Amino acid sequence: MKPTVGLIGLGLMGRPMGANLLKAGFPLVVWNRTRARAEALAQQGARVAATPREAAAACDVLLTIVSDPPALESVLWGADGALAGLRRGSAYVDSSTVSPALARRIAVACAERGAEFLDAPVTGGTWGAEKGELVFMVGGAAETLKRVESVLGAMGKKWFHLGAHGAGQTVKLAMNMILALQVDALAEALALVTSSGVPGERLIEVLQSSMARAQVLDVKAPMMLAGKYDPSFPLRLMHKDLGLALELANQTGVPLPATAAAREVYNAVKGAAKEDVDYAAVARFWEKALR
Repeated sequence: MKPTVGLIGLGLMGRPMGANLLKAGFPLVVWNRTRARAEALAQQGARVAATPREAAAACDVLLTIVSDPPALESVLWGADGALAGLRRGSAYVDSSTVSPALARRIAVACAERGAEFLDAPVTGGTWGAEKGELVFMVGGAAETLKRVESVLGAMGKKWFHLGAHGAGQTVKLAMNMILALQVDALAEALALVTSSGVPGERLIEVLQSSMARAQVLDVKAPMMLAGKYDPSFPLRLMHKDLGLALELANQTGVPLPATAAAREVYNAVKGAAKEDVDYAAVARFWEKALR
């Protein structure tokens, strides 16, 4: 029999992840702060829990994927929080992007309840979540990872065991730094080219045949050229992740000057945005030059 999975967080990533778990035949219990977001999964066979604690108590493997550290802390330690419902012997996998320190704090809390924990943030965007092709970056015990591989396999194509608790979050923050800097660099380059009278499409043509080509630019360049930024990875979350990376850098004594500069650009665009946009919208910082 497949283990019962609890899923907390049904946003852009959580909903398709839940759908893939159901397709794979896992009994699924879900909870989301906004209950309406659970309706589609309920129609596909998921049971909707009334609280995070109820969701945790009903499952063998708990999965969370929420927006930021405060949201995760609320889900775990708030009123009717999930930690209070964790069953002894259960496994808990957090796929949110938070700080390594918070991941280690959660690991201690789980151990106190006799539960196992993995920090396992993901990369792949909404398209990866929909196709079941996410990549998991995992921190924690290898034995726990082995135990939940069938669950991860319903949502992802690959997972990496990177070390002890917090290692998954550390690598995820480093990964997102690279993505943010690449997209920021493309936005700057497009501004330089177009302000010089050369269409941005010409830069992209050359870029695709050069060593500067990167898969993320394949996805984000069309958004920038069209000026349409429907969120696959919201800018507000990338801004949050850059802040977490800089926080970790302060703790370890590593200077991140490029990341600090990029975060200021993302911060300016985030402050001016009136809607939820993809992080490719960092190009708006130079929108006068891009016209």
